[in-house]
Amino acid sequence: MKKPQKKPLPSKLPPGPANVLPACMAKSQALNSLVEYAPDSIVSKTLLDKPVGTITLFAFDAGQKLSEHTAPYDAVVQVVDGAAAITIAAKTINVSSGQIIIMPANVPHAVAAELRFKMLLIMIRE
Repeated sequence: MKKPQKKPLPSKLPPGPANVLPACMAKSQALNSLVEYAPDSIVSKTLLDKPVGTITLFAFDAGQKLSEHTAPYDAVVQVVDGAAAITIAAKTINVSSGQIIIMPANVPHAVAAELRFKMLLIMIRE
């Protein structure tokens, strides 16, 4: 009996509203290697962008900050590398590699990289 043949994965993304980082589409990747640090900068790379939410990987050089702001949606931060101070509603929480924290919608928050710091930001839209 013949085994069914697997269809090859598409080399391009199918047309549509979703933007997906091709390196991650149906492929295993080391999350930490998908974005590199840059001196005195914050680097971001969108992994997935759909109407229901986004997944973005950030690399903060030591001392870099995102000033206080609000977002209309809950956001999950997964710390991939390093350490940072995340302030939510005027309360500062220290986070480090392997930890997650949820920043509630419409609540002021800020991010300050104490050391070099990478985070995966998962924004869920309603």
